[in-house]
Amino acid sequence: MPARPVPLRRSGGASLVLPVGALVAGIVSLCVGTAFAKHLFPAVGAAGTTAYRVGFAALLLCAVWRPWRWRLSGRDAGTLALYGAVLGAMNLLFYLSLRTIPLGIAVAIEFTGPLAVALLASRRLADVLWVGLAALGLALLLLPGWLTAGPGAMRPLDPTGLACVLGAALCWALYIVFGQQAGRLHGGQAVSLGLGVAALVVLPAGIAEAGAALLDPRLIGLGLAVAILSSALPYSLEMVALKRLPRQTFGVLLSLEPAIAALAGLAILSERLSLPEGCAIACIVAASAGSTVSAARARRAD
Repeated sequence: MPARPVPLRRSGGASLVLPVGALVAGIVSLCVGTAFAKHLFPAVGAAGTTAYRVGFAALLLCAVWRPWRWRLSGRDAGTLALYGAVLGAMNLLFYLSLRTIPLGIAVAIEFTGPLAVALLASRRLADVLWVGLAALGLALLLLPGWLTAGPGAMRPLDPTGLACVLGAALCWALYIVFGQQAGRLHGGQAVSLGLGVAALVVLPAGIAEAGAALLDPRLIGLGLAVAILSSALPYSLEMVALKRLPRQTFGVLLSLEPAIAALAGLAILSERLSLPEGCAIACIVAASAGSTVSAARARRAD
């Protein structure tokens, strides 16, 4: 789990340039890497691509953090096992959903997992607004076509892909819960070991789907690039941002991810969204950003 952000010193606006730039670059890298990952689907499938991403990311982060340097109790090992298992399931389900659901829509639906965790923990009446916005966004995406009938109507989502991305959203919510429990561990140790467990979860599915194709040197190089772009590099840049940005700023910027994913899907995959789909993503982005601002104000009031 990433380290908690520390309060930003009042040293002028210039102090925000590096962490904000790092976080935005990390989000762009994640979305671009995920979009490029879809090009591997015809060769190794969604499960094989997930195996590349998670497996290589685990190897890279274990090499950087060397988690074996810290002692691990039995209780901590159990927590990390749950943390890693839901991380692996989240990645696998999300990539499976991308077979039939556009990237921007999949990211927006997956974002409802952490958004639900934040809103369920809130007791503020004002957060009803963010619940309503998130519900509107989901309604635009999930309800039958009669809701958005007419010119520019959205395409119905594939039921299997939808089930997978909703499962990924649930796993993201559980990932946050188990990640908070693992928060007493060193951040690098938790994430690297968690990814190691995640790799053990997804590798059997990847091998079952792709088989010997996973050993193709050209595909291995592409899989490594995907792992760097969508996992190793974003995590490293996020670490820079987390140490220097207030939680509110970090959360609001992170809320841009569904919109950036939609742009990456358009630029790299030619995934054009209808007007209702774009409005749905905007509602979920606004709900996530609003919830973050509301939570920050509540902490200051306390």
